[in-house]
Amino acid sequence: MEQKTDLVLNEQKDAAKKVQDSWTEQVYVVRSRHINPQGRLFGGCLMQWIDEIAAIVARRHSGKLVTTAAIDNLHFKAGAYQDDMVVLAGRLTYVGHTSMEVRVDTYVEDYKGIRKSINRAYLVMVAVDENGSPAAVPGLLLESEAEREEWAGGQKRNQLRRQRRKEGY
Repeated sequence: MEQKTDLVLNEQKDAAKKVQDSWTEQVYVVRSRHINPQGRLFGGCLMQWIDEIAAIVARRHSGKLVTTAAIDNLHFKAGAYQDDMVVLAGRLTYVGHTSMEVRVDTYVEDYKGIRKSINRAYLVMVAVDENGSPAAVPGLLLESEAEREEWAGGQKRNQLRRQRRKEGY
């Protein structure tokens, strides 16, 4: 079966990369220093890990330094506890001229390798040049229906973010 590839264009269409090129996964073991007073993984610690993974994904795609512009839809589904293995998986979902949307899924993995989703977040990262000014990023090659669906969702989220900025949020 022939696999269809769509090129999503932006100003750097010749430098387009695949979603898989910047995909990143990191595993952490929850330690006592990561625990909140309720005995679960402290949300701020998880937010830091999510931001770090998103930055790595965006740096891999853009080849530049990046900064976090927005965190959308940080959804805590379940907790993680001391000694749990927490897996964060990040991938690019949408790119603009200088910005990139990164989806980070967080799981608790048991000893058999079975993962249970505990969090999903979308972050907007902006590539910056050596002066800290926004810099153009490569386009994104979409190779699967799931990637095309994520792109469509990213377009909608981008429009919502633009609308919210107009409204003063």
